[in-house]
Amino acid sequence: METGNRYKTIWLSDIHLGFKDCRADYLLNFLNSVECETLYLVGDVVDLWALKRTFHWPASHYDVVRALFAKASEGTRVVYIPGNHDEPMRDYVGHILGPIEIKREAIHTTVSGKRLLMFHGDCLDEHILLSKWENLIGDAAYDFLLFLNRWANFFRRRFGRNYWSLATYIKQRIPNARQVITVFEDAAVKEAARRGLDGVICGHIHQPALKKIKGLLYCNDGDWIENCTLLGETHEGNLELVQWTEHQTLLQSMTGNGGPVKAEILPLRRAG
Repeated sequence: METGNRYKTIWLSDIHLGFKDCRADYLLNFLNSVECETLYLVGDVVDLWALKRTFHWPASHYDVVRALFAKASEGTRVVYIPGNHDEPMRDYVGHILGPIEIKREAIHTTVSGKRLLMFHGDCLDEHILLSKWENLIGDAAYDFLLFLNRWANFFRRRFGRNYWSLATYIKQRIPNARQVITVFEDAAVKEAARRGLDGVICGHIHQPALKKIKGLLYCNDGDWIENCTLLGETHEGNLELVQWTEHQTLLQSMTGNGGPVKAEILPLRRAG
């Protein structure tokens, strides 16, 4: 992990402020602990869908917004790429929200010269061929997973254990879910290849990843509901996928020249 918690670039997405399962406490700790030159917010920062159903805006969610604006005001370049849950913000693409730039998508050039396409990822939904009925079942099942996740971690805290994503653990063992993730990842790198780029950085599916697919780099910075993960680029040009909970865990890293993964995925469950 970057020495002194200083990165050149950081990517965050799927924060879902306004949603009851947003882990704003961990995110706020991260924002107050880490510095960077550029911060990309890759969609679904505020969950307008959830707010429309039930207004939920605790102090910690407000504090996250304040922390983001504070970073932008203090010299960090902050670029906001809206997603599907904060889609109305796409009406302001090309404008500046205070000190924050709003873009539909962007291209980031790494220290080593790799050009990476950045978008939220909902533009790839057409590649995931699910019927309306399957989508309804999926939404209900996901809400139930988050319910289980909430209570599992409530009891873990009671027994002095660290945060662990039960929802992700279950999803990774459902064949249909794994298939959807694979289709999404393949579609993402195909779009990068179509544009002649070296890879892609996205969010949307709440499945953090840092790997090569068909010779291109696929990066998904994850989310702050299930996984509490971020993607960071060090000043040496290395990419790091980090989980930020009670213990900051380096999940994966890759050399700046696109070399092999140096750290395998570690168990999300850590000793208390």
